[in-house]
Amino acid sequence: MSSLSSFIRNVSSILPEVPKPQRKLSLTMRLVWTALALAIYLVMAEIPLYGVGKPSTDPLAYSRIIFASSQGTLMELGIGPIVTAGLITQLLKGADIIKLDFKKPEDRALFTAFTKLLTIIVILIEALGYVIGGIYGRNLSFMAMSIIVIQLFSASVMVMLFDELVQKGWGLGSGISLFIMAGVAQRIVWDLFNPLTVNVGTEQFPKIEPFGFFPFLIDALLRGSFNEVIIRPGALPSLIGFIMTIVVILLLIYAEGVRVEVPITSSKYKGFSGVYPIKLLYVSVVPVILTSVLLTNIIFFSQFIWSNYNIDNTNPWLNWIGVGTVDRLTGSVTYPTGGFVYYINPPHSLSVAMADPLRAISYVIFMVTLVVIFSKLWVEIGGLAPKEVAKSLIDSEVQVPGFRRAEASIGAVLAKYIPPITILGGLIIGLLASLSDLLGVFGSGTGILLMIGIIMQYYQILVKEQLETISPRLAGILGRK
Repeated sequence: MSSLSSFIRNVSSILPEVPKPQRKLSLTMRLVWTALALAIYLVMAEIPLYGVGKPSTDPLAYSRIIFASSQGTLMELGIGPIVTAGLITQLLKGADIIKLDFKKPEDRALFTAFTKLLTIIVILIEALGYVIGGIYGRNLSFMAMSIIVIQLFSASVMVMLFDELVQKGWGLGSGISLFIMAGVAQRIVWDLFNPLTVNVGTEQFPKIEPFGFFPFLIDALLRGSFNEVIIRPGALPSLIGFIMTIVVILLLIYAEGVRVEVPITSSKYKGFSGVYPIKLLYVSVVPVILTSVLLTNIIFFSQFIWSNYNIDNTNPWLNWIGVGTVDRLTGSVTYPTGGFVYYINPPHSLSVAMADPLRAISYVIFMVTLVVIFSKLWVEIGGLAPKEVAKSLIDSEVQVPGFRRAEASIGAVLAKYIPPITILGGLIIGLLASLSDLLGVFGSGTGILLMIGIIMQYYQILVKEQLETISPRLAGILGRK
């Protein structure tokens, strides 16, 4: 372990790094830096990769919003490598495989360096996986593959540095959260107002109509065909999707305010009392992100296996994993069309779900089950279990009235609420995310969950920043609390 630590410390000296500002920047300057990082990200998301055309299908479309990525552009990988590497390091730390004391600055620095090194390794592996797996075609030369890998690697390292820049005090919040929120918001605006037209018919009998919900609504009303707006073919924005988007947003805002309040008193200052809130969504949307990461990696690696070892669907064992089709004339790939991966891949509209109810049901069960499992797992490894929370309260010189000031006593009180709330919250966000995908919610169900959570985080950050400007001492007390 000591040799590995020494290796990471040596490597960290050559890794790219964003220095912290010498003094705390004003809120205006931090907003400027945040906007600049976001603007560069959005520009990169529109710049196509040199040397490749945009594939006709996208087997990883489900993950685009979660990973803030854009197919066929410099942001092809998005924040995927950062999230994946962070997940791995957190699991290793939570399982005590990595034994570090975060109270020591040198151990925190070592963990950060390890996470950054692992992120760079994951970037390289995913970039190679994209070209070797045939995402951009199966007949690319070595030179073309090298150019694509260099572009993906360089752009993803820049994203990693933008996230570091925002988190180190140049900006506000987290770069990862910022990019996800921008991607979801952009997708929702696109679903609502996109005036471009699409063909929902066939080549022989084309039917051209606007893509966006409002342009199509106006077009349908002018033609006297309002019924066409209710459910649209494929994943096109529909009236049901619009209504469900509003419903899901309202439900999430309501759920964020539901909590159990455990009374607490200060053991240091007599007369001080308050409550320790345990939110219904106790672990927020983290389990949904973890589930999405796992689902995306399953689809990615299954396509890699299929495209390299079973592209003709002749291996009966590999067919259980996933089946796809290849258009022999155009070379376009449609994946998955069968197998296990097909039944866990989300149908993104009510019409698709109705066409294959078994797929819809299996996806909901898969999603909800994994979200609940990850909810329980994250409580244990994220320091949110009753024992860890009790220790934190005692360290803060707080106790629960009527109980001894001991970890066992306070932990027993918290254990009555945290485990059942964790499972209930996991069920709720799992159902919201999966059912929203079936009903064609704009921006996807998972995307809406993430966006609402991130917006509320930024709201709290801005409130705290304003308090620090008006009353630094009050902000400090609230921050510690």
